Amino acid sequence: RFYEKVQALHQDPKASVDNPLLAFSLIKRLHSDWPNVIYSDEATENTQALHDGFKEVEQELPGAEDLDGAARALMRLQDVYALSVKGMANGVFQRAGASRPPLYSPSRRVSLSADDCFHVGKVAYDTGDYYHSIAWLEEAVGLFRLSYGSWNPEDRSSLEDALDHLAFSYFMAGNISHALSLSKEFLHYDPSNRRVARNVVKYEKLLEMGTGGRWGWQGVVTVPHSTTVPLLTPSLVLSPQPSLEQFPRLSCSYETNGSPYLLLQPAKKEVVQIQPYVALYHNFISDTEAETIKGLAGPWLQRSVVASGEKQQKAEYRISKSAWLKDTADPVVRALEQRIAAVTGLDLRPPYAEYLQVVNYGLGGHYEPHFDHATSRKSPLYRMKSGNRIATVMIYLSAVEAGGSTAFIYANFSVPVVKNAALFWWNLRRNGDGDGDTLHAGCPVLAGDKWVANKWIHEHGQEFRRPCSTDAQD
Repeated sequence: RFYEKVQALHQDPKASVDNPLLAFSLIKRLHSDWPNVIYSDEATENTQALHDGFKEVEQELPGAEDLDGAARALMRLQDVYALSVKGMANGVFQRAGASRPPLYSPSRRVSLSADDCFHVGKVAYDTGDYYHSIAWLEEAVGLFRLSYGSWNPEDRSSLEDALDHLAFSYFMAGNISHALSLSKEFLHYDPSNRRVARNVVKYEKLLEMGTGGRWGWQGVVTVPHSTTVPLLTPSLVLSPQPSLEQFPRLSCSYETNGSPYLLLQPAKKEVVQIQPYVALYHNFISDTEAETIKGLAGPWLQRSVVASGEKQQKAEYRISKSAWLKDTADPVVRALEQRIAAVTGLDLRPPYAEYLQVVNYGLGGHYEPHFDHATSRKSPLYRMKSGNRIATVMIYLSAVEAGGSTAFIYANFSVPVVKNAALFWWNLRRNGDGDGDTLHAGCPVLAGDKWVANKWIHEHGQEFRRPCSTDAQD
């Protein structure tokens, strides 16, 4: 049965893990479903061969951190794009309560099982995030009810598990009456469970006393599991964007920037925004160059870090993998650096610019609002002794089917992923102060595999290339 399920999922050669639901189910299948089958009582024939084969590849399979990260990615997509959990469980990426077309329509619909929904809800539950746990556990309970009585060797959870966790989630959300009804339903299936029976008595007492809150719950209700971790960050919502008629200075042009390098093939420049100044250079690199850079970076990709005081560390608000490439890594990288220097007119020689950073945003990958320039003199950026980051060049190395835009928060506009295009903006004003309007975020990838290459250029070495103006505020 497990083999037939896997075979059915791979019948379509075009199906890929671009679909976040398919990616999550693949990670879950490799981490928990497959071992569950292998070590089940049903695997009586060739047991040793199964175990040996599994041990050979076990280290290469996704771990618990990968599976929990995939679950959090689904919740992130749910929040940022206001997706319906029921729709996601059915393989549809539809806004909750909306009658508009889906945000993303995969070529092949992939639905989640009751156990899949339970795991997502359980990840939220274990972090004290009852807002998300209720939505996903409700879906799990509904699906488990439909299949109650049928045994599935891949399921690690059951209707009783889902009811138990959902009841406590509702209790923590202040809905004691619903927690009571769910606990009573649990006892219908498992009447001998003393812990839940005690909870029913305590819920009834709380309702009799008219207690609507959950104060002192530690001494009142016993729970399946309990840990306390900060909740997920709220979603980013952009206001409606102004129409193009309001920006008469926006333009498209062929640019040589006074560089002989661009005479025969001028850069295709689109001014996206005046303040902050943001430009998009179309067809900045070729498909072959993009694939070469991705191939060079692939073996070196590691979880991205962020600056925290004088240190760098991993953070939930930046989910991606990255690698750094020197211009000596390949002629393609060197040619790309020359092209960036020609288009920007800036000095990229060491130490005036950082190495090329290649970033991969996979399932739900994102980067919450941040500045590229340092806002503190203690930042690790100043260790280069070349000043702050004066400008950013971000090259889109791939296309995505949905999501992944670069959103400028205060300026209230976003730039979608345009394959092979390069996005440029100034991080600093001419007087050296940081430009607050450059606060930006990498929106979560809803469907696809987003690759970008970042080139950060520092202020030292640019004194005569971008001199101060007569305006002291600039």
